[in-house]
Amino acid sequence: MSEVKAAKRQTKRTEEKEWSFEEAMAKLDTISEALSKEELPLEKAIALYAEGVELVGICNRKLESAERSIRQLQCNTDGELIESDFLSESGTES
Repeated sequence: MSEVKAAKRQTKRTEEKEWSFEEAMAKLDTISEALSKEELPLEKAIALYAEGVELVGICNRKLESAERSIRQLQCNTDGELIESDFLSESGTES
C-alpha cells in the first residue's frame, strides 16, 4: 500500500509544477533510464512509472495545444489572404 501512496504523492507534485514541453521530455528520459535499471526497488519503480504517465499526459496536452495554434495563410480564389488551420482534420498538412 505504501508504494501506491508514494506514487500518488509524486504524481501530485508532477501535476503541480508548470512544465515546459522540453522539461517534461527531459524528465521522461531520466525516468526511462532509471526504470531500465534492474536494481531499482519496486516502490520507487512504481512511483517513477506513475510520474512518467503524468508527464506523457502533459506532453500530449502541450502538443495538442501547439497543433491548435499553428495557422497558415492561403490565397483564396479572389487572391485575398485567408487564415486557416495548418493541419487538416486527418492530421496531415492541408
